[in-house]
Amino acid sequence: MLEDKNALLLYAVTDRRWLNGNSLKDQVEKAIKGGATFIQLREKDLDRASFKAEALEIQALCRAYHIPFVLDDDVDLAVEINADGVHVGQKDLEANCARQKLGPNRILGVSAQTVEEAIAAEKAGADYLGVGAVFPTGSKDDADEVSHETLRDICRSVSIPVIAIGGITRDNVNELSGTGIVGIAVISAIFAKEDITAATADLKQQTRKALEQSK
Repeated sequence: MLEDKNALLLYAVTDRRWLNGNSLKDQVEKAIKGGATFIQLREKDLDRASFKAEALEIQALCRAYHIPFVLDDDVDLAVEINADGVHVGQKDLEANCARQKLGPNRILGVSAQTVEEAIAAEKAGADYLGVGAVFPTGSKDDADEVSHETLRDICRSVSIPVIAIGGITRDNVNELSGTGIVGIAVISAIFAKEDITAATADLKQQTRKALEQSK
């Protein structure tokens, strides 16, 4: 259950490729201090024990700052550690199965690239949609691009909030103005920066400007 769609304004997805000797917890905290409003923990290569330990650490941090915290894909672990929820892709666990496992009170985010996928996800119990890639991106090898026209159509076709993801930066976020999104999800635009806190604050300001122009 997503209580406030404003929590989706600046959604940060973790990526350890830019740790450079720092801990993921430290980088996430820098992003939160810069204004990140939502955290997704994304790990593709950690063993389960390490992923669980990391998830508990980041979850405690997010709770201290009152920031929603979800896991990427791993519904069972989300339930086990009582995370706020999970985000699943079209190639992961089906949304209706994820919702059944999560129950009604946790957040379920679902990736969508077409109007049909978006409508199906909403019917299956998704609380929000992540749509992209809206720009070329190197963060996900299998990310196909979604046109801004399709993004706009998706936003119009569902009643749940939609965030855009994929290749978004402080320099191109304004191009998403008028599409109907409530926020953006980013990886490298925050975590690849030398000053994560400053980059997050700047990106949040630019995102707010773009969304205000949509009103």
